[in-house]
Amino acid sequence: MFSPTDIGIDLGTANILVYTKNKGIVINEPSVVAVDIETKKVLAVGTEAKNMIGKTPSNIQAVRPLKNGVIADFDMTTEMLKLLMKKVSKKIGISVRKPRVVVCTPSGATAVERRAIHDAVKSCGAKQVILIEEPVAAAIGADLSVSEPVANVIVDIGGGTTEVAIISFGGIVTSQSIRIGGDKLDDDIIQYVRKHYNLLIGERTAEEVKKQIGNALADHEEQTMEIRGRNLVTGLPKTITLTSTEIHTAIKESLQDILNIVKETLEHCPPELSGDIVERGVVLTGGGSLLNGLQEWISQEIDVPVHMAPNPLESVAIGTGRSLHVMKKLMQLA
Repeated sequence: MFSPTDIGIDLGTANILVYTKNKGIVINEPSVVAVDIETKKVLAVGTEAKNMIGKTPSNIQAVRPLKNGVIADFDMTTEMLKLLMKKVSKKIGISVRKPRVVVCTPSGATAVERRAIHDAVKSCGAKQVILIEEPVAAAIGADLSVSEPVANVIVDIGGGTTEVAIISFGGIVTSQSIRIGGDKLDDDIIQYVRKHYNLLIGERTAEEVKKQIGNALADHEEQTMEIRGRNLVTGLPKTITLTSTEIHTAIKESLQDILNIVKETLEHCPPELSGDIVERGVVLTGGGSLLNGLQEWISQEIDVPVHMAPNPLESVAIGTGRSLHVMKKLMQLA
């Protein structure tokens, strides 16, 4: 029998993941909606919609309704959630009408932004919507002992935000949030290529460059990658070769901003917990944490062990699904 408490949603800027107790992750798709701007009809969501980015006629637009971890377009987010919930029903083979849903919110989200997330999920037919802060969900999903009186430091680098939190005895001791994540790194690469090569490339190309040859370490084995774009001078297609050293130069400022909030969070750690951090270290999660060399670079900069979560991309979604059973007292019932 399907339990209505078994749905957890990671409503991310880059991807939406849905977790159920019995099936685990059942949906992992890009947070993209393809819409006909004349009729306002939603044509596709998720992977299908992302494949349309930059390739559609003028009347069809592929949009990201979530920015910096919060809802930028309420109507599009609602439509996207409704269609994805239908996919969930098909995948698990039973109806998920009137479920109880746990959904994560950025720790720096305002009351208005939290309400928008609550209302969007509620309008999809949820019986009850429970909000949990993203770092807590990430820590639960990364199998950290969040309910014990020891310091757990989580660095969750998502598409739109980076969240850093020290969690002890079931609560957040201190946290910092910055609206810089994987999307900002993509944009840094787009701007670098435009400035240095007069070449315009799209988001998907920039993301591929970041994944293939992006590196957080200044001193690394150099790699190259061929990319294609539109020459801004001639207007014609052009192919260039980028090096990983160039990409490091393009993204290093944003990486430094992320490092700074990690340091700030550690500086605000109570002295009694500092010993735990030296011993247990910091845990990285979120898709952005998969950047080449990031784990080693942060460890060098803060002189503390840095570990990767068992499943960085799915930690938050898994944590939301488990949270009702693990951390009921941390829930913010809406």
